[in-house]
Amino acid sequence: MTWLRLYGQAREAEGAAAGYYNRNVGVRTADGKVNVRIPLAAADTMDLRLWREEDVLTCIRPYVVRAPELRHVSEDPRFQVHHFIEGSVLDGLSPRGVSVPPHVIGDVVALLDQLGRIPAEKAPPLPAHWPASGDSGGFARLLARLTRQVHTTYRDEYREAFVGLGIPDDPLAVIEPRWESLTSRPFAVLHADLHRKNMIVADGVTWFLDWELALWGDPVYEIAIHFHKMDYPDDQRAEVLGLWRETFPERSTAGSSDDLDLYAAHERIKSAIVDTVRYSKQLAASTREERDLLILRLTKKVNAARRVWGAPPNLVPEQVAALLAPWEG
Repeated sequence: MTWLRLYGQAREAEGAAAGYYNRNVGVRTADGKVNVRIPLAAADTMDLRLWREEDVLTCIRPYVVRAPELRHVSEDPRFQVHHFIEGSVLDGLSPRGVSVPPHVIGDVVALLDQLGRIPAEKAPPLPAHWPASGDSGGFARLLARLTRQVHTTYRDEYREAFVGLGIPDDPLAVIEPRWESLTSRPFAVLHADLHRKNMIVADGVTWFLDWELALWGDPVYEIAIHFHKMDYPDDQRAEVLGLWRETFPERSTAGSSDDLDLYAAHERIKSAIVDTVRYSKQLAASTREERDLLILRLTKKVNAARRVWGAPPNLVPEQVAALLAPWEG
């Protein structure tokens, strides 16, 4: 089977798994099963993007033990082919808020350690505007700039919803003055999207998928966004943090307690804005059960951001549902 025929088969397949940026289709070939990744043309860019995923996979291949193997890249039509990892998505085994299997904690920290060992000269090229290694404040400002851009883009369309949810006109004002307080740490390759739906558990080990949001940046941000997206129980969060501090050199973990809180505050603000938009667009195509789950998740996310803004976290799902009603169709 040629790569183009494989792509055509994937395009026609039903039951594909789709994230926000790619559609993933498992296709069987004479040489075994592969995963065809097809970009979603209409996807809104709401996350900081730096490199092409195939360049990241090529970069990490000598260092990272459990990531997909890149088999093929096509420019026109645009798609990738990865080897298919058989196993169970962690989110299905252990949903958010539930303890993960014990080995996952060690696997996550091992992955971060492997990424931290990639020399700067082996990473894909950086654009001229990218902050120098150690400029944690500059890196944080890049993150915040995109969050502000998303808010500005959707502010008029979502004005009533934003006001009702308590999203301020300047949602980042409460944290931006603190960026300069971030400790300087040497940069590393970051996955930057480590959550339960991007992990496959197979034969007692964890594989890590979806590298399209990989960055060159502050390693404390990696831990902060991982905690934000994983929603560990408190004991496992402490275990991950303790093992990470034991594993990494002190220069990479210095100042991590305060800086974790600051990065986490940004992620809560970003999530309230981004997920209000993303979830509203999903409502029309959702079942009643899916709708209720989206509303419940968004209520939790916005209440977390309201704490950052100094507002009472007292939104209830009924209020959020009413504010998103115009997008249900």
